[in-house]
Amino acid sequence: MHTSKHPALSATPTLLRRFGCELIKSTVLSAHTSLRVLALGGEAFPSLTVLQRWRGKGNKTRIFNLYGVTEVSSWATFYRIPEDILNSPVKRDSPVQLGSPLLGTVVEVRDANGSPVHEGTGQVFLGGEHRVCFLDDEVTVPLGTMRATGDFVTVKDGEMFFLGRKDSQIKRHGKRLNTELVQQVAEELDQVESCAVMWYNQEKLILFIASKVDLVKDCIFKELQKELPTHALPDDIVLIDTLPFTCHGKIDVSALNEMYLYYINSQPRNKIHGREELWEKLQYLWKSILNLPEDPEDPVQVPDSSLFLDSGGDSLKSEWLLNEIEKITGTSIPGLLELILSSSILKIYNHIIQTLFTHEDLKVNKACATKRKLSDVDPEGACGKAAHLDSALPSTHDHETNALIALSRGSQVLSLGSWKLLTKLGHCPSVCPPDFTPQTNIQVLKGLSPPAPDENLKKPPVSEEGKPAVEAETVVLRERWRSDTGRCVDASPLLVIAAAVRQSSTTVFIGSHSHTVKAVDLYSGKMRWEQLLGDRVESSACVSKCGNFIVVGCYNGLVYVLKSNSGEEYWAFTTEDAVKSSPALDPTTGLVYVGSHDQHAYALDIYEKKCVWKLKCEGALFSSPCLSLSPHHLYCATLRGLLVAVHPAAGSVVWKHSCGKPLFSSARCCQRYVCISCVDGSLLCFTHAGEQVWCFSAGGPVFSSPCISASEQELFFGSHDRFLYCCSMEGHLRWKFETTARVYATPFAFSKQNSSSETLLAAASTDGKLWILESQSGKLRSVYELPGEVFSSPVVWESMLIIGCRNNYIYCLDLLCGDKSNQ
Repeated sequence: MHTSKHPALSATPTLLRRFGCELIKSTVLSAHTSLRVLALGGEAFPSLTVLQRWRGKGNKTRIFNLYGVTEVSSWATFYRIPEDILNSPVKRDSPVQLGSPLLGTVVEVRDANGSPVHEGTGQVFLGGEHRVCFLDDEVTVPLGTMRATGDFVTVKDGEMFFLGRKDSQIKRHGKRLNTELVQQVAEELDQVESCAVMWYNQEKLILFIASKVDLVKDCIFKELQKELPTHALPDDIVLIDTLPFTCHGKIDVSALNEMYLYYINSQPRNKIHGREELWEKLQYLWKSILNLPEDPEDPVQVPDSSLFLDSGGDSLKSEWLLNEIEKITGTSIPGLLELILSSSILKIYNHIIQTLFTHEDLKVNKACATKRKLSDVDPEGACGKAAHLDSALPSTHDHETNALIALSRGSQVLSLGSWKLLTKLGHCPSVCPPDFTPQTNIQVLKGLSPPAPDENLKKPPVSEEGKPAVEAETVVLRERWRSDTGRCVDASPLLVIAAAVRQSSTTVFIGSHSHTVKAVDLYSGKMRWEQLLGDRVESSACVSKCGNFIVVGCYNGLVYVLKSNSGEEYWAFTTEDAVKSSPALDPTTGLVYVGSHDQHAYALDIYEKKCVWKLKCEGALFSSPCLSLSPHHLYCATLRGLLVAVHPAAGSVVWKHSCGKPLFSSARCCQRYVCISCVDGSLLCFTHAGEQVWCFSAGGPVFSSPCISASEQELFFGSHDRFLYCCSMEGHLRWKFETTARVYATPFAFSKQNSSSETLLAAASTDGKLWILESQSGKLRSVYELPGEVFSSPVVWESMLIIGCRNNYIYCLDLLCGDKSNQ
């Protein structure tokens, strides 16, 4: 629409931005331009601040905001920007109204129920007797049809102000965000020529910036921090030469996706060239993200003992810090988020050092390992080569179920198939209900650490060798075998006790940082098979209903289904981010549930090789889903602090509760309650209807999942305050026991072999110590030290304890009682 006398330009704001601010100002909107009308539409209108920056002094071009949609043959409203506003030297942040309807056009704003909105927020509907277009396969359209636009506005004093399209409204960090707000704020910065915002994989908020001057991303980020709330700050800023456009003059989103993928892949790995540089960058990130005041004399000094949460951090900022650290190091760092939320900056730094400079760690580990005497029953010997066994697992066809027991961390026992066949073999676990301990009878028991001077608490005597001397029957831990995985073992073991008419077998399945999953015979330690996956494995495995498969998550975003008798890959399901969550089986349907860092929970039918449902959970899922059979609920916990009860068949939300802080713990169920631990140190108990029953507070963050006793009268868990806790199901403390380091792993309650009257508790602290306690009293019965850190949780079967260690080994220890300890 232009003539030689009165030239006019109609364009999208994005197309105009392509010229750059200086060119627009010196030509298109200069004082001597021949352009009389500039009509911008098809996208959100630029802010008045940007318009004022584009306009040269003395320019007389009339500028219009046009709004409309294809469904009503394009433009429906218009608004002319007043000259006094364009010429004003005052910066204006207020949005531009959509203006008045064109002739024959009807404009309505409706709420979610379809009711008219005269003041407030709603969706725009457009129509009119002569404003009709046929869409798709339509052959007739009633006169007066009103089309939903998908655009949302705020109505104020009779004027409509554009908020954004429906697909620009995202849920981020638990809050609603309009991505166009981020673009608008960024565009108003003086250094920015043009920009675009992308919600990459519905997970990362990426800001693309084109500029004619050299930009420093940190400076841009600090400017954005002044104008945007935390949940609106981009995860990353990508500097580009020009924005990509479609043939219609709009941003080419698919091209932005490709640009970001190239950007990710082109980032150099391990940018840190030394320990000092890492320390400086960590301190800078710490202060920048927490927005701490600068000290002119020492601009980056942060005290070694500073804690992130105590310094103003929260779960959102902790993930932000994690992302920034992994960006500058060029690698993912296992366990880092947990440390950020619970430990000092110095401990976080040391943890990063251990990951980046692994060659020095290997020397330390080898030195530690040589100090330990090799087991008399070491199937691998000093060379580390495992002997191989043929699988003893029974094989069935299709969905036929084997007779088996699956045993996993936290004393979780799942029996499948013919239970009678298993009882004949004498393999059924027997845990008798511990005697009730009155809530007033609370003891604080200590391990090897010295008592505080003012405490009058009973401590088990310790012998000269450093081993507990207790009056009860002696329990000694002795290495039965160990199996080398090549890298750290943070996953917890899955034991599958399979029974057949002619033979039975017990197999340990466990993954490691070496990208492998191993199947090892429990009794001999000989390897049945080893399967290489696509990335690190921290997820613990679960067994399928038929027993023919194990299912495990991987850092590459895949959920692998492996044949249990050979390790051969049967199926791999793809999520959109790392899977650290451990899968859970529904024995009634055979469905497998798993969470992903892509913020979704999935229900998988492994036999049909399909995803039955997918549920967005408003936060990354680190922990394992927990299944309750009565009522039939699936409980999922997120790093946003949300506990969600899901209908297992439909994938619909039954109820949800915000715990306020990240949940690394998996939920645990009993007949009456569901319990979960939180990083703020609380243990929360809910009814299956979602009502909070009680809250117990530990002395430090809790990452350990609760272990519920067989009698459902007590539960056990560990904390970063170094204590193991036993609580009644009424939320009262029964006892607590002090270990020598943080307790990350989940305890395991079990009956002592050949005794149904006594139950014990196995637990691990991160310094590598394994603790055996009396579950009823918390008294120490034995302690054993592994040559490496332990984040894996123990599993006990018969008289054997199995656990992973960060010195690259899986360990199987015999629990020897009484006279056996002298053998």
